[in-house]
Amino acid sequence: MRTLCASTLIGEVFIIGFAALVAMKDPDLPMTTVWTVSGIAMFLCLLLCGMVTRPGGVALGWALQIALIASGVIVPTMFFLGAIFAALWWASVHYGRKIDEAKARFAAQADASTPDPV
Repeated sequence: MRTLCASTLIGEVFIIGFAALVAMKDPDLPMTTVWTVSGIAMFLCLLLCGMVTRPGGVALGWALQIALIASGVIVPTMFFLGAIFAALWWASVHYGRKIDEAKARFAAQADASTPDPV
């Protein structure tokens, strides 16, 4: 699960950076505010890559997805991109857990079929 979720989060880092470039064109938004908020969001994505398997990691990922969709208020394209990344996040969590379960089953089968050294 960690690999799939981390891949999605790394993709979001780039999307947030590109959205910041678009938001920077808005004359009503100060450039420092845009880059501070975007920088914090990008840092949180990177931080969450390592925390995704810890308790609350997936929930924080969902909070990040909601924030990404909500950023569509500033950059309207983010409504669409946020929804796509929320779907990718769901798929990463859902299929990542299935992969982890399959790996555990295969490891248990391999341990059971290995003869004990006597």
